[in-house]
Amino acid sequence: MTAVERLRKHLPDYYDEIVEIDTLTATEGIEFDRLYSDIETLLNESYPETSTISLDRYERDLQIPIEPIKPVDQRRSVIISKRRGSGKVSGSMIKNVAQAYDGGTVDVGVDVPHYTIVITFIDSLGIPPNLDDLKQALEDIKPAHMRLNYKFRFLLIGEIHNFISLGEVEGITLSNFAGGEPIV
Repeated sequence: MTAVERLRKHLPDYYDEIVEIDTLTATEGIEFDRLYSDIETLLNESYPETSTISLDRYERDLQIPIEPIKPVDQRRSVIISKRRGSGKVSGSMIKNVAQAYDGGTVDVGVDVPHYTIVITFIDSLGIPPNLDDLKQALEDIKPAHMRLNYKFRFLLIGEIHNFISLGEVEGITLSNFAGGEPIV
């Protein structure tokens, strides 16, 4: 329902015959529609999860290098993880930051004797497209004496039949597989 229809619904029936009222509700209705749209845009810009126009403001506030050519979803994930990654460092904080980048389930383990934090990507296949941003965010929040180790999940030969047929696999070039180098 447009704002014009909402305005007319609240008026008594005898206003239906007055041309000036039709003109007034039509012009005011258009303005109200614009106002509602602007309010919705403002609310969307108030949260980095839905923001588009204000991403550079978030990046500037969080001292993140502004890269307008980077895809919006990757810029958002950097902002979200930076906001999640402030305060006392814990396994759950590292997990929250990592999940902000991947969007899937991430497991965080600590190998205390080897001073290593192991990040395991559970339900996403391959390497996340913005892995360098994730590495930088985790380097910024982890304790200095700890190393980071990443474990990725790749599609195994035995699992391929669940996703595509053998004929489709034959059409894929080797550069699209992990390693990407043809065997000579």
